[in-house]
Amino acid sequence: MSEGIVARVDLRGVVVLDDAGGLTFCSVRKRLMDPGARLGNAIVVGDRVTVEEETVVTVAPRRNVFQRAAAGAAASGRLQTSAANLDRVLAVVALKDPPLSEGLVDRFAITAEWLSLPFAIAFTKADLVGAAEVSAAQALYARAGYPTFVVAAKAGGGVPGLRQAIDGQRTLLVGHSGVGKSTLLNALIPGLDLKIGEVNAKTGKGRHTTTAATLLRLDPGPPPTDVIDTPGVRAFGLPRVQPRDLSRLFPECRGHGLCRFSDCAHHAEPGCAVTAALAGGGASAARYAAYLKLYAELEGGAPARDAIRPGGRAKSRPGGRRR
Repeated sequence: MSEGIVARVDLRGVVVLDDAGGLTFCSVRKRLMDPGARLGNAIVVGDRVTVEEETVVTVAPRRNVFQRAAAGAAASGRLQTSAANLDRVLAVVALKDPPLSEGLVDRFAITAEWLSLPFAIAFTKADLVGAAEVSAAQALYARAGYPTFVVAAKAGGGVPGLRQAIDGQRTLLVGHSGVGKSTLLNALIPGLDLKIGEVNAKTGKGRHTTTAATLLRLDPGPPPTDVIDTPGVRAFGLPRVQPRDLSRLFPECRGHGLCRFSDCAHHAEPGCAVTAALAGGGASAARYAAYLKLYAELEGGAPARDAIRPGGRAKSRPGGRRR
């Protein structure tokens, strides 16, 4: 019997990375699967598992997960778990080709905040834009307190600093399709193609196209340095976030003092600390506009009774209580 980390999940089993760095394709005990004998959210990349005769027999409790709203009309509010046991989430964002998608970054950030995971941003393709555009992109998220890294992966620019920042941690990479995650990973991990080939040899998959989350070990440690690569997305569904929770998940809405009303939505309520800070130049107009856009979207989404706080009950929409 041995232990390891799930490095990849396929239809018929999982690839397990053992503590010595070996990769083994394993089947999974049926009792560990979701109904219908599917792996689903039952076992995900990053799970710590026990293996007996190339079969996963136990899954250790998770310290955290990264989830998103499942796609499709039949999803019915289900959450899809991408990975487990993370130390941070890193959004990989292109500065050009494709252009910066602020809305998608906001979705990644809100999800990380919702799940209490540290969040950072890596701006790629920095060699394709001028210094002013780089500075503007960094300044956009400076008040949020999110660490930012600027990289030109093909030339190696900024890669050593990012590599140092993720040392000894497990980092989940998320990003829009075409932002250069694969190029960045090749710069971070010498011999990446070989490592991916080892996984593919076990699963029968072809070349790496990032069609499933994959854990890659940069350094065995201790503690180990792991990166979990995820497929590029064009849309990202937020987990069950309630509109009135958004202000505590949006860093730019914090730190301005108390509003007159405890359930202030930071729209046009009297005595709102956020709009007062905005009027006085203490808050970013661009970030406030992003907050209002997300708030409006959440209000038009799932009913409040379906919005469950992590570890808590559904909260009904408040009705204007003073502090």
